[in-house]
Amino acid sequence: MSEIKYALITGASRGIGKAIAIRLASSGYHILLNYQSNDQAADETVAAIQANGGTATKMKFDVSSEQETETAIQQWMDSTGVSYIEVLVNNAGIKKDNLMMWMTNDEWKSVLNTSLDGFFYITRFLLKPMLTKRYGRIINIVSLSGVKGMSGQTNYAAAKAAVIGATKSLAQEVAKRKITVNAVAPGFIKTDMTSDIDPEMYKRIIPMERFGEVEEVASLVNYLASKDASYITGEVIHVNGGLYT
Repeated sequence: MSEIKYALITGASRGIGKAIAIRLASSGYHILLNYQSNDQAADETVAAIQANGGTATKMKFDVSSEQETETAIQQWMDSTGVSYIEVLVNNAGIKKDNLMMWMTNDEWKSVLNTSLDGFFYITRFLLKPMLTKRYGRIINIVSLSGVKGMSGQTNYAAAKAAVIGATKSLAQEVAKRKITVNAVAPGFIKTDMTSDIDPEMYKRIIPMERFGEVEEVASLVNYLASKDASYITGEVIHVNGGLYT
């Protein structure tokens, strides 16, 4: 009987995170499905994974809280006897768009706390077992906004740009232990976060003339999580239909 492999995906109850969870489960990973509040959406994602023959465990905690993050993961480790999670996908993120002159402290801090602090707390906690095992995959979901910027998203762009810098630095720290660290930068993808955007307004500037599907992002993440991607690290790979700066 083969050893169970574990993948933890943050913000995995909906959208891109949900698609990644389903795709990695189809590759044989037991999914640790993190979410903050939407129990129904998390249950639906677990049900979708199970319907495809996969397995998953819900992990409800706020990634922006160091205590919640470490307590939830440690409790799961203690209850299962598992200390090593092979794949970590840092997907959790929120948007609170506003022009900077009107942006509140909460709109700034909450966006950075979720994407940047969340990346730091959970990655630091899971990194030591990866280093001990001399193998791991860390995949950070960033954004086109973090590369080219976007009006009204100074907070979101700053958070994602910071994670891109962290990706490149951490990749250099852990490469000798066969741990890869990469970032995936989606453009306009059909999710709840883009539901208020009229696709017709942007099709003319997207060479492929359409928004992307969540499964197209998930397929890339699945590849980066595999052994086939062993020589790819420190990269920011775009999934945006050809839309660049």
